[in-house]
Amino acid sequence: MTSRSPARRGRYPLRLRRRPVAWHSQRPTWPEARPPVIAEMLKRARARPSGNWYVVGATRDVGGGRPLARTVGGREVVVWRDARGKLVAGPGICPHLGAPLADSPVRCGTLICHWHGLALDGTPFAGWEPLPVHDDGVLVWVRLDDVGGEPGTPAPAVPRRPPASASVEAVYTGVGVCEPEDVVANRLDPWHGAWFHPYSFVDLTVVGTPGRAAAPADGGRARGAGGDGKDGGGEDEDGFTVDVSFKVAGRLVVPVRAVFTAPGPRTVVMRITEGEGRGSVVETHATPLGPDPRGRPRTAVVEAVVAVSDRPGFAAARRAAPLLRPLMRAAAGRLWRDDLAYAERRWALRSAGRFPG
Repeated sequence: MTSRSPARRGRYPLRLRRRPVAWHSQRPTWPEARPPVIAEMLKRARARPSGNWYVVGATRDVGGGRPLARTVGGREVVVWRDARGKLVAGPGICPHLGAPLADSPVRCGTLICHWHGLALDGTPFAGWEPLPVHDDGVLVWVRLDDVGGEPGTPAPAVPRRPPASASVEAVYTGVGVCEPEDVVANRLDPWHGAWFHPYSFVDLTVVGTPGRAAAPADGGRARGAGGDGKDGGGEDEDGFTVDVSFKVAGRLVVPVRAVFTAPGPRTVVMRITEGEGRGSVVETHATPLGPDPRGRPRTAVVEAVVAVSDRPGFAAARRAAPLLRPLMRAAAGRLWRDDLAYAERRWALRSAGRFPG
């Protein structure tokens, strides 16, 4: 596949690979995947402010009879909705005798400690203080100033997404023994895609790296998701531009151009800028959880996939969103089984002083 092919969208979304290449015969990418390039991109990402905001889960996971519970940087956090449906968050330790509020029920918007019945409605009470929380419609964020150590901001920097009314979203969550930087480094290595995930990606070429803009996929002016040039391949010089085909079955593929950027220290965004699904995004957020019983760091990967298409049939796909979301999560989970192994391996080598990068 050439770097121009994703822009030539045909009548049907699928294409037939004319000259498929066996996995072992594809072009090696290791000479291009230079460790200093990945390390420098990671360094710039880690230097960007986060406002002390951490993704704790999916919006759809908040509600019902139990709070959404997460440990962030060793701090237990619970999130639920009060009687008016407003999102509230706070420490997951009962201020009375330390009961785990993660195991306590929510009744009529009130979190009731199951040890002694202390009731919390989301306002300060008995030494319990709420935490800043934000619901962006897809993900839930909590601000922990004592964990982040930065100047706090009123709200997180949420990546731009397609409108909810025109898209389908799904959120995958996984946990690995590593640190957030290992997850981010994995996503900032697009060269491994077709080698490490041959069941999902083929014909991968990195056509633009930070400081080296990619040529427009259509041979002319690069266009963004809205046709305004703001998201076009190569317009954002602090990212990677990739031409790749998503494998469907056999020789059937969906070719696209995608741009990977790291807008924050724990976030990587992949945005499709040309080809099928132009404007779709995959947001990967890495949230530090705290050490496991052996003292090793654990990190949660919370990945939001927001898919959009201008194909007429996509309206039917949106109506079938409840059926699509489990499939989207399963696809993300298959990739992250591999990618968490990558991140865990990177951490193990770094912690032993043997990481070659």
